Amino acid sequence: MSDHVYKSVELTGSSKTSMEDAVNNAISRASKTLHNLRWFQVTETRGWIEDSKIAHWQVTVKVGFTLDDE
Repeated sequence: MSDHVYKSVELTGSSKTSMEDAVNNAISRASKTLHNLRWFQVTETRGWIEDSKIAHWQVTVKVGFTLDDE
């Protein structure tokens, strides 16, 4: 592993389908404005219940990326 400096941001993705889709939605959207994404860490998971069923997932992730070299 090289000597990198990382920055991390916190994002919350959502999905009606699954926790994994919520994470993918957050990372996919972040990749449109951030580059050099390297890792993620799930920090919180929650959901919405309707009619005794899971209706919506929300997953908060920390996403790390390397800073550009000078």
